[in-house]
Amino acid sequence: MKELSYQLESGKSFDEISRLLEKTSPERGFRVLAIHDTRATLAEKGFQIEPLKIFEVCNAGFAYKALNKNINVALFMPCKIVVRAEKGKTIMTLARPSMISEMLPGSGLEELANDVEKQLIGIMNEIK
Repeated sequence: MKELSYQLESGKSFDEISRLLEKTSPERGFRVLAIHDTRATLAEKGFQIEPLKIFEVCNAGFAYKALNKNINVALFMPCKIVVRAEKGKTIMTLARPSMISEMLPGSGLEELANDVEKQLIGIMNEIK
């Protein structure tokens, strides 16, 4: 079994990586559906953590194809990229879309999920 996630470390700041991910994703065909500022949400309840945002991204064409192969793929949508600060570093982590095909065996999602994963990893490598 593959790793659940793909992770990259960047020398750029948390804010810069967050801005670049928000800008570059649509340029590469992935709409940013939501950005969850987990640090801010937890701070409202008195909990303190280092900066952490969850980016939900989607490519409508890929989503349509995947849903037509197996409607249960909706359980794993949209794709998520986490950006976090840790000890002065910025780390990006992608929940691997290819894991969806392993969780839904026989669905015919392997090629499609691998393509989505390759493109999202490309975005991460581009902005790091």
